[in-house]
Amino acid sequence: MPTAPREKPASPPVPVTPFPVEMPDQALDSFVAPKPVATASKKASSSRFALPKFSFPGSPGQGETSDLYNQGVATLKDLIAPAAIRLSPTSIQVGDVLARTLFIVAYPKYLGTNWFSSIINMDSPMDVSFFIHPIDTREIMKDLRRSATQVQSQISIESQDGKIRDPVLESALQNIEELRDSLQQGTEKFFRFGVYMTVYAQDEKTLTDLAQGIEAILEAQLVFSKPAVLRMDQGFVATRPLGMDVLDIANNLNTSPLSTTFPFVSSDLSSNEGILYGINRHNNSLVLFDRFKMENANMVVFAKSGAGKSYTIKLEVLRSMMFGTNVIIIDPENEYQHLCDTVGGVFLGISLSSEAHLNPFDLPKINKNDDDEGVFRSHIANLIGLLHLMLGAVSPEEDSVLDRSIRETYAIRDITELSDFKSLTPSSFPTMSDLYEVLRNLEGGESLAARLERYTDGVFGGFLNHQTNVSMDNQMVVFNIRDLENELRPIAMYVILQFIWNEIRAETKKRMIVVDEAWIMMQNEDAAAFMFGIAKRCRKYYAGLTTITQDIGDFMSSRYGKPIVTNSSIQLLMKQSPSSVDLIAETFYLTDHEKFLLLESNVGEGIFFAGTKHVAIKVIASYSEDQVITTDPRQMLEIEAAKKEFDEEQGNSY
Repeated sequence: MPTAPREKPASPPVPVTPFPVEMPDQALDSFVAPKPVATASKKASSSRFALPKFSFPGSPGQGETSDLYNQGVATLKDLIAPAAIRLSPTSIQVGDVLARTLFIVAYPKYLGTNWFSSIINMDSPMDVSFFIHPIDTREIMKDLRRSATQVQSQISIESQDGKIRDPVLESALQNIEELRDSLQQGTEKFFRFGVYMTVYAQDEKTLTDLAQGIEAILEAQLVFSKPAVLRMDQGFVATRPLGMDVLDIANNLNTSPLSTTFPFVSSDLSSNEGILYGINRHNNSLVLFDRFKMENANMVVFAKSGAGKSYTIKLEVLRSMMFGTNVIIIDPENEYQHLCDTVGGVFLGISLSSEAHLNPFDLPKINKNDDDEGVFRSHIANLIGLLHLMLGAVSPEEDSVLDRSIRETYAIRDITELSDFKSLTPSSFPTMSDLYEVLRNLEGGESLAARLERYTDGVFGGFLNHQTNVSMDNQMVVFNIRDLENELRPIAMYVILQFIWNEIRAETKKRMIVVDEAWIMMQNEDAAAFMFGIAKRCRKYYAGLTTITQDIGDFMSSRYGKPIVTNSSIQLLMKQSPSSVDLIAETFYLTDHEKFLLLESNVGEGIFFAGTKHVAIKVIASYSEDQVITTDPRQMLEIEAAKKEFDEEQGNSY
């Protein structure tokens, strides 16, 4: 329970001298400052870092000579001490830096949790010291009993005089009795608690502004502070890491309100390496991070349409490429073409009539540490998952038929578990037409062949029935599936991811795989299971999977949705709709304040999670970056018009 502070009498003003601070000897050993000449000999002789004294036997004035010699010996304190310390009533100047110490003088009746975080997160140089002095419970119980007796007597006197009840007295008595019960039961302890804050600046005006800013922040919470006028030297020492409460201005607090001042609540989320993700909205610091330094490099992004999720990921991609990261993107809505063209990447349009083809029967390139037989069987399992996606419901009997038919399809091209996969080329592998012929002539495969026919000779025949002719020899490769029918999109994403996975396993390098609108794959269990397998295993190949979705409901309804989130060390939550924010809060264990923050966020704002830490973030791009990554249709039209005008001017000049 906060009570009035007990303040020691102020020290008299100290004149300006090179070393005006008076401290105990134990503090002087740690506190560094120039020494007057008169005390140099004493200090030099007592310092463990000083050179040893020398004596000159037989010389006259041996003592004087020794003292003069030791006065000229430079100690470690002399080397690191400031040139001078200047003391004034409201500040202390150490070298070129001004400092001012403030202390808290009064608290409100109730303290909210984390009330001191706004001071901790200020983007200003500051030293804060907490001094917690335990008080004997027996002495406090005596004082509280005396106080309770006085309040009870006052209530009785007013009652006898016929006065109405005084809520102030009754509330005070209730608080005293509750505190007595807690102290008696041992659930609370009592302490003298001092808080000192020393701020620094280069000039008096900036120092005053900082101090007034701190006072304003605290007063908004009914916590009042004052500068340590005429005691700046003691305040400066009190905020050094010496454990010396020489200022000794404290309030009485019990355990509960004291716990609300827990100081380790800094919202900084920055490292010495990585890329800039945005600005920390708590304290305007930078959110710098390297996702490849985490347990895994996976990332999930959840946001409603138009919240800036694709903009944010394109900005991350652009900045990551500057550090040599290879990027592979599955783009369902043609949002990455402008970025790809700008950086000289490869943009592949996947459609029924496109020239780019991927063959799902391609086997991965085998490393020396891989088991050929295991890789072959794993690939067959992935193919069966793809066929489930293409053919719809498949019975267990039909599953066996598919397994046998796939093996026979490879055998037609002389590919078995014992083959040398390294010698195979894209033209060596079978296609979907080969599987169709095997199924048509296999007992029990007629129904499967009939359903597969539309992917070989039917309306979807130009999609999966060709040899692979795609190269990945570029830092950025974008697979665009905008022109595919909705029915084919999950199949295309599955095939592309399988192709990407084969490339990742073939050669280990720093890669980022981006799957936009990932909810499309999460609607099918086999596709979701395949993506979860990549999220779980890509760390071993120095790769990170980024999944982006605006439909949190469809994503989390899959039994693989939560595991993918769990296996992602970085999560970015941006503006949410009221209908989905409760599911987001349940999944990420958000507080009510964080829920409201997501509902009220502007475009490009949200909450950035990295491991166990998270901060509110605002994504900011430079003008040049914005021109490359923007998704605003109006801006895109203006950019295209400017490019057309520029091309025409260049043509006329020639």
